Amino acid sequence: MRLSLILAGVSAAGLTLPALAQTVPPAAQAPAAQPTETLREALVRAYRTNPDITAERANLRATDENVPIARSRGLPGVSSTGAYNESLSNTDSSPASVPRQGSLGVDLSVPVFSGGAVRNSVRAAETRVEAGRAGLRSVEAALFTDVVAAYMDVIRDEATVRLNQQNVRALDVNLQATRDRFEVGDLTRTDVAQSEARLALAQSQLQGAEARLISSRENYIRVVGTAPGVLAPPPPLPGLPANPDQAVATALTDNPALEGARKAREASGYDVRVARAGRLPTVSVGVGGDYYNRFGSVTGAGQLVGVQNDGFATSAGVSLSIPLFQGGRPAAQVRQAQARESAAIEQVTAAERGVIAQARSAYAVYQSALRVIESSRVAVQANQLSLEGVRAENSVGTRTILDILNAEQELLNSQVQLVTAERDAYVAGFAVLAAMGRAEADDLGLDGGPLYDPVANYDRVRGSLSDWRDDPAPEAEATRTVDTPAQNPNVSGPVDPQPR
Repeated sequence: MRLSLILAGVSAAGLTLPALAQTVPPAAQAPAAQPTETLREALVRAYRTNPDITAERANLRATDENVPIARSRGLPGVSSTGAYNESLSNTDSSPASVPRQGSLGVDLSVPVFSGGAVRNSVRAAETRVEAGRAGLRSVEAALFTDVVAAYMDVIRDEATVRLNQQNVRALDVNLQATRDRFEVGDLTRTDVAQSEARLALAQSQLQGAEARLISSRENYIRVVGTAPGVLAPPPPLPGLPANPDQAVATALTDNPALEGARKAREASGYDVRVARAGRLPTVSVGVGGDYYNRFGSVTGAGQLVGVQNDGFATSAGVSLSIPLFQGGRPAAQVRQAQARESAAIEQVTAAERGVIAQARSAYAVYQSALRVIESSRVAVQANQLSLEGVRAENSVGTRTILDILNAEQELLNSQVQLVTAERDAYVAGFAVLAAMGRAEADDLGLDGGPLYDPVANYDRVRGSLSDWRDDPAPEAEATRTVDTPAQNPNVSGPVDPQPR
């Protein structure tokens, strides 16, 4: 099941939340009259405008150019030369000497044999292009994970602010009731002080929650590029593994970071062969043609011996170069390339370890969050009943005001724990998909425009033979956020429809 089947067409209305949990409580959803922004829209916007991914695409285009650069070393080269010489004085000149001469020549050189250096350089460059594509996929997956985390952080912190606002309102009502009962002698000054202290604590907790919401919204702008609107609950996550072993098995096959490390190791093997070619002979064939003109400066004596005022000269030859002694440089280059290949081999193991740890840890966080969600829901329901009971018992004198205040705080804590666990579960679930290589651009299924195709640029430049085929001057692709207004903690809509 592809991620595009889930991300396509997501809307706030009629959304069925994943089995892992309802991502936010029902009342946290936006009012029907306000337009909503979906997770898919945030992912698409970041995919098109985030500077991390646009920079990585540019890096990959630079890597593509290594292939024609490597190929050029095995292609014919044509050069043109021109010269003009004027003899100012020559004590050893003869009557046939020529005081001035100009020449214009064209030379063609064709490399025939280079010990395999060109062939292996091209293979290394092509393999590194494949590694670069895997790296781009890895950056895409990391970006999408950041978007999901930022999106869910805003949803969580908005819900937390609402819960704290509701708690402040409830405690304010409690304080007014406590003061009224104090005035008629039903309660003591201690009860009033306890209510005042708890309200002040709740207000400070609300301020902290509002600051975290502002921070989450600013981080959302950093990742996505625009301020968050009314965020719809996220869609279910497809294709989650049944156990960590299944996640690891898929990740070892499809994780882009691991694939990139394997390609880099393969390319380093070609580098060793290139270094070894430095000890082998090289053969090239050359053809040249020159036109010369002495500008009528040939004297009669020169003409008598056959010297012409102008003419053509052509040449052809084969050049063979056999290295006999290079001061140990080729062996050092081979050893250096072998050491780098060894490092690349170890980096594959390191990448494999990282992928395994990422998949297992994300799966563990996901499972843990599911269990926290289950227990938090039970706790919320139990604390709601407890608060109702404590209030009823207080009305008949068997419970104190402090008991009510404690019940209020316990309910708030369990509600915040629930929305936090729901956020953690969704983000961890997406991280599992990212580790498995199933949360990339190919899985998105964009509307209104094609996905970025890294192969298109490679096909464009690979066979290019022109020395003058530049690209246009680079311009910024990512959007700036300098004009985005500073965020505030304003939220709308209640969280808990049940009266407190």
